[in-house]
Amino acid sequence: MKAIRVREFGGPEVLKVEDVPDHRPPQSGEVLIRVKAAGVNPYDTYMRSGAYGSGNSALPFTPGSDAAGVVESVGADIDLAPGHRVYTTGTITGAYAELALCKRSQVHPLPACLNYAQGAGVYVPYATAYRALFQLARARPGETLLVHGASGGVGLAVVQLAGAAGMKVIGTAGSEEGLQLVKKEGAQQAVNHTSPDYQKQILDITNGTGVDVILEMLANMNLAHDLRMLAHRGRVVVVGSRGNVEINPRDIMTREAAVFGVFLWKVPEAEASETHAALQAGLGSGTLRPVIAAELHLASAPDAHRRVMEAGARGKIVLIP
Repeated sequence: MKAIRVREFGGPEVLKVEDVPDHRPPQSGEVLIRVKAAGVNPYDTYMRSGAYGSGNSALPFTPGSDAAGVVESVGADIDLAPGHRVYTTGTITGAYAELALCKRSQVHPLPACLNYAQGAGVYVPYATAYRALFQLARARPGETLLVHGASGGVGLAVVQLAGAAGMKVIGTAGSEEGLQLVKKEGAQQAVNHTSPDYQKQILDITNGTGVDVILEMLANMNLAHDLRMLAHRGRVVVVGSRGNVEINPRDIMTREAAVFGVFLWKVPEAEASETHAALQAGLGSGTLRPVIAAELHLASAPDAHRRVMEAGARGKIVLIP
């Protein structure tokens, strides 16, 4: 089979397509998936570069956790059969490949209303969005939410979830196309974060009272400003950051505010089960609709890793084996 292999940590150029042996047959509690699409996430680029330390991925490895496809074969005591359409919430062997070996707990039915590319755009964006909004920020109907970078994969997931929950959603993007997409997916207001006065625009929307919850994708650039846009008892959830930031703690103290960080790979089992149940319901009803920005061939993984870190995202990037 063909798979992307990383044999040394580094830039996107270390992602190489190789012909590798097919995986061993699945053992008890395992499922082998024929991958039809694999999702590309910023986290994948951190693993590729070694940013999280070599202990997290022993070289060589195949990147990727999000995939969608069909069941190829199953081990003992598995309630799935070959041909079932599924999506993954992690893999044993990596998603950037024609085949992926998974634990049964990592495999979920793909609703008929979703295609494979959309299925590959479910787990990291939507599980991150759900955990950030409801398990950490404890967001409530009627509250005002600001989503920074709302036109990206996680941002759009947050917009859809928050809109369905009855929140007032303000989304930011850096292009006219991104702003239109954010509004199309459910934000009542969209603000261009490249405008010099975008923070004033957001405060004006709230009549100066500030926002209740902020989902922050680039904390090293925005966190200090976010704290000054919060309402009393407001909450910021940091989804992404690419460096250090200096803040004034008094901006937290005077608002009795809170700052959370989300790290999807350390979610307790009970909360992960809650998340999967919520996503299955939302996907099945059509409330949650992954937006695909680009479908690239597996060999274009280096380009995908460059694009997923660029500004101006408009949905998910997926790889097609």
